[in-house]
Amino acid sequence: MDFKVGDKVVYPNHGVGVIEEVAKRTIGEVSSSFYCLRILSTDSTVMVPVGNTTVVGLRKVLTKRQVTKVLKTLKEGEVATYDDWKGRFQANSDKMRTGDIAAVAEVLKSLTILNEVKPLSYRERKMLDRARFLLVSELSEAAGKTPDVMEKQIDTSLEDSLAGLQDNVEH
Repeated sequence: MDFKVGDKVVYPNHGVGVIEEVAKRTIGEVSSSFYCLRILSTDSTVMVPVGNTTVVGLRKVLTKRQVTKVLKTLKEGEVATYDDWKGRFQANSDKMRTGDIAAVAEVLKSLTILNEVKPLSYRERKMLDRARFLLVSELSEAAGKTPDVMEKQIDTSLEDSLAGLQDNVEH
């Protein structure tokens, strides 16, 4: 996938960034092109080799239609649960690394629901916070809304999901 200066992109596990430059660098005798990204949340700079964008999962920010689909995923559908903490943590870590926003939404949803049942471990709490941050930052950027407004929409979708689960348990 080709990007140009000014494109807003998602760098997995770091969030939304802006391509500020496409630079050529020579290391030894090898000359390569790099995308220079500024990660919006941390104002840090990351260089990604142009040829490695697929490998690292660099992608464009979602469309508004995709935002609606992600919110629907949070609100509806099944949640994967694991009795084994290690298995659950590994599966969620793998999902977070993909950079796929739907997978990040699944992690947020499953850990939010689990957190209603029992306290999360420190590592899972950090993962829940990270998933929330990544979703809020990308969805707010894609929908053109403030992070506060988007966080409320995400919370409403999760509350609807939790209410639906409780209705299923009661019936």
